[in-house]
Amino acid sequence: MSVALDAVDRALVLATQSGLPLVARPYHRLAEELGIAPDEVMARLARMLDNGVIRRIGAVPNHYAIGYTANGMSVWDVPDERIDELGLRVGALDFVTHCYHRPRSLPVWPYNLFAMVHGASRGEVLAKVATIAEIVGADCRSHDVLFSTGILKKTGLRIGA
Repeated sequence: MSVALDAVDRALVLATQSGLPLVARPYHRLAEELGIAPDEVMARLARMLDNGVIRRIGAVPNHYAIGYTANGMSVWDVPDERIDELGLRVGALDFVTHCYHRPRSLPVWPYNLFAMVHGASRGEVLAKVATIAEIVGADCRSHDVLFSTGILKKTGLRIGA
């Protein structure tokens, strides 16, 4: 579904796509910048959340800075007809930060369910992956864990002015 943005919505997206202003009253700061009322900023953001234009508003902690230095993308080969149910169960775990259904690339890459796990050590990540394995159970035909070796700059989609 495509949603048209008016000029103010677009300006609000541009003003927030790198994050909210780091001030005590970020919505008020945005309102000043855009020349609208703070209540209108909040209403527009709420509407864009409701209709899927933006996915979320929230803090994104730097997991390295808070001690989660081991990061493993667990990858799973599960039956396609079970992936929605299994993905919902795995994605609901409090230690899974991202959970995706991705296409296989046979014969090299059989995995179709991806779940990102962070921990203070590789052992902690592997213990969490073992919990996922219990959930996936007999539906798991194979799995692996791909550990991060470095940090790349992460950004979401950026639209131009």
